[in-house]
Amino acid sequence: MEKLQNKYNQDIEPVAKCDRLTIPIENRILTFRGKQVMIDRDLAELYNVETKRLNEQVKRNLDRFPVNFRFQLTNEEKDELVANCDRFKGLKHSSVSPFAFTEQGVAMLSAILKSETAVKTSIRIIEAFVAMRNFLINNASIFQRIERIEMKQMKTDEKVDVILDKLGSEVKPKEGIFFNGQIFDAYALVADLIKQAKNRIVIIDNYIDDSVLVQLSKHKSGVTVDIYDGQISKQLRQDIDKHNEQYPGVSLHKYTKAHDRFLIIDEDVYHIGASLKDLGKKLFAFSKMDVMTGSELIAGL
Repeated sequence: MEKLQNKYNQDIEPVAKCDRLTIPIENRILTFRGKQVMIDRDLAELYNVETKRLNEQVKRNLDRFPVNFRFQLTNEEKDELVANCDRFKGLKHSSVSPFAFTEQGVAMLSAILKSETAVKTSIRIIEAFVAMRNFLINNASIFQRIERIEMKQMKTDEKVDVILDKLGSEVKPKEGIFFNGQIFDAYALVADLIKQAKNRIVIIDNYIDDSVLVQLSKHKSGVTVDIYDGQISKQLRQDIDKHNEQYPGVSLHKYTKAHDRFLIIDEDVYHIGASLKDLGKKLFAFSKMDVMTGSELIAGL
């Protein structure tokens, strides 16, 4: 609705942004908190008084300006005002937010300013409010259709976002080769797989050290980790104990009957051609095994 209101404003008279005095009253009417309002600076300019003096006069008559007549913009609303109206860019670094006056507030201004000029100016402003309101009423059906179109577009965008997020979260690499020196690329691959685990991670690798535990710290909360290693040193046990103090859930098992290395992410089984601690230091390949699930492989240990 505000977009069409701005279009209505532009159709009345072209506005030269460099000259504030050429801005018609209709283009000074803005929407905040669902109300048509004018900002104190614009009103002061139309009344030919200083903004400070206008607000001082209002302050002396606060009982005449309840919140539905006049309210102060929040910092967020002030930022919105500055972003959308070039003439208010001077407020960007101001510590005081401007005041907004509704149509009733403008009518009350003529009573407290008391000059003939103020009365005439208030009448012109109220006529602009009325014209704006009539325009909105007469074109309500158009606004409703546009809002329905925008809502449908938003829902479509949301569905697309969900699909893209789902695709992004479920697409995992099936196979690949890393050459000597691709240390970070290989590390990033394993780290990404670890992050995707929802329930469990199983590592079968005879050369685990503390660098693997650093990668494992990236897993989601609640994911269990089982490490099968054929040569468990005192240092490795100590490292895992320290790791579990901050990232609990890692269990260490001695298993001497494995020659190759495997990484199991939930039910997905990856065959890794190099120890996890040596990824990228030499040419190696990895591939996702479709011949069995993680549960089937673990059951055979």
